Amino acid sequence: QNSVDTAKPLLRKAIQISQQTPYWHCRLLFQLAQLHTLEKDLVSACDLLGVGAEYARVVGSEYTRALFLLSKGMLLLMERKLQEVHPLLTLCGQIVENWQGNPIQKESLRVFFLVLQVTHYLDAGQVKSVKPCLKQLQQCIQTISTLHDDEILPSNPADLFHWLPKEHMCVLVYLVTVMHSMQAGYLEKAQKYTDKALMQLEKLKMLDCSPILSSFQVILLEHIIMCRLVTGHKATALQEISQVCQLCQQSPRLFSNHAAQLHTLLGLYCISVNCMDNAEAQFTTALRLTTHQELWAFIVTNLASVYIREGNRHQELYSLLERINPDHNFPVSSHCLRAAAFYIRGLFSFFQGRYNEAKRFLRETLKMSNAEDLNRLTACSLVLLGHIFYVLGNHRESNNMVVPAMQLASKIPDMSVQLWSSALLRDLNKACGNAMDAHEAAQMHQNFSQQLLQDHIEACSLPEHNLITWTDGPPPVQFQAQNGPTTSLASLL
Repeated sequence: QNSVDTAKPLLRKAIQISQQTPYWHCRLLFQLAQLHTLEKDLVSACDLLGVGAEYARVVGSEYTRALFLLSKGMLLLMERKLQEVHPLLTLCGQIVENWQGNPIQKESLRVFFLVLQVTHYLDAGQVKSVKPCLKQLQQCIQTISTLHDDEILPSNPADLFHWLPKEHMCVLVYLVTVMHSMQAGYLEKAQKYTDKALMQLEKLKMLDCSPILSSFQVILLEHIIMCRLVTGHKATALQEISQVCQLCQQSPRLFSNHAAQLHTLLGLYCISVNCMDNAEAQFTTALRLTTHQELWAFIVTNLASVYIREGNRHQELYSLLERINPDHNFPVSSHCLRAAAFYIRGLFSFFQGRYNEAKRFLRETLKMSNAEDLNRLTACSLVLLGHIFYVLGNHRESNNMVVPAMQLASKIPDMSVQLWSSALLRDLNKACGNAMDAHEAAQMHQNFSQQLLQDHIEACSLPEHNLITWTDGPPPVQFQAQNGPTTSLASLL
């Protein structure tokens, strides 16, 4: 009935009188912790999960103790209490390894543990360091899918819990794999795993109306939309943004959790079709709606790039750049976002003609992006450095930057970096008198321009393009094309 204030005292009373019945006592503790979490009172939720872990230890259920501790670890990660998370996760790792019980329960604890580790690394923007954990997680889910659910009930009633059904865990592992591929710039891999996960989700949603499935679907779409914008598929990205709007229309909670991300994606789309005023409005709306620090830093970085392109917004730009200064007091611990902040500084210095300063910032980005395999940032920094050396008349050095930028961009594949690199290669070869190579690069540039232009026209003519003007309230009701493309999942897969 949504009357949380009436529920809480009832649950507290039930927790008091249920200490002799372990199953109910644990279940009620989980329930009350869940309520506090929904209300964003993570401190009370963590306290209750700690009480549950201690109670489970006393009644001899190491399995449920691990579930309580892992749930607490998840909330501490959400709260960014990293000093407390590390010892807790270490303890969880030991409990999981030492526990000898039902193999499916053991593996599912391991999946929970590894998902927390992987998302912790990805939050910190450490794409390379996460690889061993991610590999273990993928092996773990393969093991689980070969095990049969034994119907033997545990002898300890406190053990009668499970974290997620096997099928949900499968989708979750696909999801974190997509998050990793997206950050690392393996966009074709991200596409492949998104397709698999969405197909599995469609099947599950026919039989199961669990709200977590819609959350998974929205997060998958958010990532694949960013991939599409990079690979030059703006029209598809726009249809998928519209699909996220539809999912959010069905659930107020989904919308309140993802409104800022939706406006951020619309802002990125606006940049890609060169609607800078709309991009600014979308990012400003997203900033108003988020309290998540990493998302805030991501939005500010992109808003700064809008101001740089507009060229006449120096006052706003300086105040933004002050707030994301990578040289001191950077607001978040993300390696990836800090590297991006150096890139934005380099871009701004380049536009102002301060080339030595730009080179310093870009070399810093390169150092950081190479350390963690952040391929897109590497490609962007190389091509911008190549551009700087070209402007300074150092053609050999420029070529040394642009050629690897082009190779990396075509591997990702990043359409705008390929467009930029091919234009530079054309001009470089012309300047050096290599007519054949200049002609080849000009041809490539022509092809990329054509592809991007066609996609641009297609996207802007879709009815969903009107979403760029939405900055207030719930998502607008579906824009449906007259005989245009449908936006159902089937047409996208």
